[in-house]
Amino acid sequence: MTRRCDWASNEFLIKYHDKEWGVPLHNDRKLFEFLILDGMQAGLSWSMILQKRIAFRKAFENFDPKKISGYKKNKISKLLQTDGIIKNEQKIKSAINNAKRFLEVKKEFGSFDKYIWSFVNGKTKTNRFKKWAQIPAFSKKSEIMSKDMRRRGFTFAGPTICYAFMQSAGLVNDHIIGCFRRNTL
Repeated sequence: MTRRCDWASNEFLIKYHDKEWGVPLHNDRKLFEFLILDGMQAGLSWSMILQKRIAFRKAFENFDPKKISGYKKNKISKLLQTDGIIKNEQKIKSAINNAKRFLEVKKEFGSFDKYIWSFVNGKTKTNRFKKWAQIPAFSKKSEIMSKDMRRRGFTFAGPTICYAFMQSAGLVNDHIIGCFRRNTL
């Protein structure tokens, strides 16, 4: 039997854990997708977000930040009626706002990848946790990232969301000791 991190308990989480979680990501579009999905997840389960991921991709035009940054009130109203996504007006407006901020950062740094990976000096930080319960909700680095992102106008970018994003995008490797994915990244 393959040993996984303690949280990978259903088909969506298992597939995500085995293929994506903690894998160093350097594609701006995918980084934007995880940024938006991690914001949508606030207060909800990651499993729920993964189940809705295909609907999110369709509703948000495959997470194209240029298109999303131009969304107006009529598009927000349409999204609030869209089946399969989180119908939270604040989170939808945050996605639009964050698309604008994302494009500003991309223009300033040349890529969002370059900006976001600067918080870990371009290298994944591999932690040494033995149990899932030892993994913190946020870190000093995620607090620094959050502070800078909020200064730039990002919303739904608190330290906990930033840490979840860091895990998703492989800025940190929180696969527990003994997890088969830990040393394959």
